[in-house]
Amino acid sequence: MRCPNCTSLDTQVKDSRPTEDSAAIRRRRLCLACGFRFTTFERVQLRELSVIKRNGRRVPFDRDKLARSVVIALRKRNVDPERVEQTVSKIVRDLENLGENEVTTETIGETVMAHLRDLDDVAYVRFASVYRNFREAKDFETVLGELSGEEEGGHATPAAAAVPASK
Repeated sequence: MRCPNCTSLDTQVKDSRPTEDSAAIRRRRLCLACGFRFTTFERVQLRELSVIKRNGRRVPFDRDKLARSVVIALRKRNVDPERVEQTVSKIVRDLENLGENEVTTETIGETVMAHLRDLDDVAYVRFASVYRNFREAKDFETVLGELSGEEEGGHATPAAAAVPASK
C-alpha cells in the first residue's frame, strides 16, 4: 500500500479488525519510510463495474464518489455515519448483484434514491432534485406527493399542496 504522505510503498499493517457491520476490514498502517500512520479499508468486490454515462462514455465505478453524493444529500441530517456506510454498501451490493459489468447512471441514480427514501426523506428529496434536474417548485411538489402518497397507503395528501410555489 502506497503511503499517502510520502508515496513510499514500504508500509506495514499494525492492526486489523472488521468494521461494525463486518462488511469491510479496517487496517491501521505505518509507513516505514516517514513514520506516517493511516487507515485503509478492504471490502469484497464481486465484479469490476463500469458506468455508462449519459453521453455514452464509460468510466470505472467509483465507490467513493457514490459515498460523497450520499453524504452531500445527508448533510446536516441526524443520520448515524455507520448507517450511511451500510447504505452505501447496500447500494454497491445491489449494483453488483444486477449481474452486469456495466451499469448506467440512471440505474445508479434510481438505486440511490430507493435507498435514500428508506433512510431519510429530506436526503431523498435533495438527491432527487439534483438527479432529476428539478427546474421549478412543481418538481418538488411531485416528489413530496410521492412521499406523502407512500405514507398514506398510496393516496396523495394535501401535504404536497402546502409547498409554496414561489419563483
